[in-house]
Amino acid sequence: MDDRELHDFNSQRVLITGGAGFLGSWLCEAFLRLGASVTCIDNFASGREENIRHLKKDPGFSFLYQDVSAPFNPDGGYDYILALASRASPLEFADHPIDILRSNTLGTMNALEIARKNGATLLFTSTSEVYGDASVFPTPESHNGNVNPVGIRGCYDEAKRAGEALCMAYYRQYGTDARIVRIFNTYGPRMRSDGIYGRVIPRFITQAMQGEPFSIFGDGLQTRSFCYVTDQVRGLIRFISRPGLAGNIINIGNPEEVSILDLARCIAEIHGSEPRFEYHPQPPDDPRRRLPDITKARKVLGWTPEVPLKEGLEKMIHWCRDTPS
Repeated sequence: MDDRELHDFNSQRVLITGGAGFLGSWLCEAFLRLGASVTCIDNFASGREENIRHLKKDPGFSFLYQDVSAPFNPDGGYDYILALASRASPLEFADHPIDILRSNTLGTMNALEIARKNGATLLFTSTSEVYGDASVFPTPESHNGNVNPVGIRGCYDEAKRAGEALCMAYYRQYGTDARIVRIFNTYGPRMRSDGIYGRVIPRFITQAMQGEPFSIFGDGLQTRSFCYVTDQVRGLIRFISRPGLAGNIINIGNPEEVSILDLARCIAEIHGSEPRFEYHPQPPDDPRRRLPDITKARKVLGWTPEVPLKEGLEKMIHWCRDTPS
């Protein structure tokens, strides 16, 4: 990622909830490089201490162990707040639905209150999951989606939709500069592959490295759009730092659609192994397609993803090989 194209955050203070997670830790690192002082909040429900261990040496970095759904009021004024805190793996939805709902509703309101009191700009990281089983492709921000509120995924889908509603309520009632980004599948180093946290790309890479068959849910023809983490971080920083975007909603994702079977084949090819598949039942309400319309991101932010899928997968496979499990 080329920092030269990004806003200079020198002498500005940034608060990141969920900052020890996969994406949060990349954002902490990026803001520090851009000159900001960064406060990271996390309780390691899904984030990991090792993601931010190297940042603790930086005098501009501070860490607060905190459940965002409980009241908190960190010291000092903040210029920017990024609300990321949430479990996000679909395999967690059955085991931690209350935590997911609390972090995206109570946690989001706590972050919005800090933004309101500080006059800060807040970016809420929503998700393509708010579109549910979408009926419009590529899917624009104007699409209201098709979500099952009482299904197994409802704890995440509806929590994010409620978080978006809270952001717009604070924007309309208090004039809070709240912004909403709908993130499509993001991947890269530090993404967890273990246990219930494992998402499809790190899970496939681990299975390839261990000589195991790829776990395919359903027929594997369902599609996703994968965005490499440095592209995602660049888009988020552009969004939060551009003036005049209060109350905006923008998709950030890669408009390259790939089936899960083709993803597995690509990872096997890079790894140098023959793909073998082990099929499992399709999870309830699992969407068949994910494909973002990024027209608004291109027009408003001047943003498009730059890292091709194969290149990003190569980077992640190299990281997995070099990183102890």
